[in-house]
Amino acid sequence: MIQTGATKLLRYALKNMGRKPCISSFLGKLHLERRLSSQVALTLTKDCHHSARALLWNGGNKPRGYSTERKQTSPEILSKLFPQTATNIDEETERERKRKEDEEAKENEKAWKRMKFGFAVFGGSGVALLVWAIYEFGKPEVDADGQIIEDEFSENAIVQQYIQRMWKSLNYYQKMIQEPSRAKLLPDPLKPPYIQPPYTLVLEMKDVLVHPDWTYQTGWRFKKRPGVDMFLQECAKFFEIVVFTAEQGMTVFPILDALDPNGYIMYRLVRDATHFVDGHHVKNLDNLNRDLKRVIVVDWDPNATQMHPDNTFNIPRWSGNDDDTQLMDLISFLKTTSEVDDVRDVLHYYRQFNDPIAQFRENQRKLLAQMQEREREEQAKAKPIVKNWTRSFLGR
Repeated sequence: MIQTGATKLLRYALKNMGRKPCISSFLGKLHLERRLSSQVALTLTKDCHHSARALLWNGGNKPRGYSTERKQTSPEILSKLFPQTATNIDEETERERKRKEDEEAKENEKAWKRMKFGFAVFGGSGVALLVWAIYEFGKPEVDADGQIIEDEFSENAIVQQYIQRMWKSLNYYQKMIQEPSRAKLLPDPLKPPYIQPPYTLVLEMKDVLVHPDWTYQTGWRFKKRPGVDMFLQECAKFFEIVVFTAEQGMTVFPILDALDPNGYIMYRLVRDATHFVDGHHVKNLDNLNRDLKRVIVVDWDPNATQMHPDNTFNIPRWSGNDDDTQLMDLISFLKTTSEVDDVRDVLHYYRQFNDPIAQFRENQRKLLAQMQEREREEQAKAKPIVKNWTRSFLGR
């Protein structure tokens, strides 16, 4: 072990000198160390002779495996060669470790104080908000003269009164959000001599009649669907047209005013007329105040009419393309449907197809081919039999 340490020390000295070492000078310095034993000096002498011989054999070059990189002296080697330095190294290491531990403890203490302060602010804000809500929503109603109006909670304790009134108010507002604002969304059907259309057509506005579009030049705007003017004009002959959408009224009413200047749309229903179910605004036709056998809903979202799927005719969502012709095909479909007594039978049949408009076109094509074939058969039967025999006899 002593020989190995001496060899390492010699190599360290050779690196720091940056040139060929003077062996005798180095050995002289080593002999001046009083704390080294004679065994260490002898070992160093042998190592120096071996190193010098290796240098002479290599032509003055550094021995093989000799690295030019400077490395820090290992504390273990110094402590073995110079025992008086071991105590100082251990004390410095211990002081550095304690300093780091103290800094980490102070930082953790600061973080914990900040966290406690945040919890205190958050909890105080929550308590203040709760007290305000109890007072604001739980206070009794007063009349025009400022007198308190007695209710079913007036006989209870003060705190209990306020809490019960607040709970009742919260349930009321929750009901306003989840249920329609009124029981009858449409007025009663018109009485004679006024003419009430026999069927009711409920249309979604967004992506059925118009599509929201944005450009750098115009910003946000609503694009009118191709053929929407003719669609409203033709449908108004057979249907009572109602726009029923989950959009807000402040958005819907200006758009419909510009879209329908002739007033073909008789009624407009917005978000406050829907049910809020599982995160969706649902159109409940039971509140429509119409006979559901003659109500057709045209929409692209099945979730919006999940309560009455048999009254729904789902069409693909319009994305704003200018070559769209679905409204023209829809006119033909609605005219055909308006001749049946219960529209739900027809709509139930088309509900099984992903694209009912395309299926309706295919059914119309098949029906036209059958009618043409039937007309040819009738024309062939209508010809006189004698005339046919005459032609056969004459070879014509």
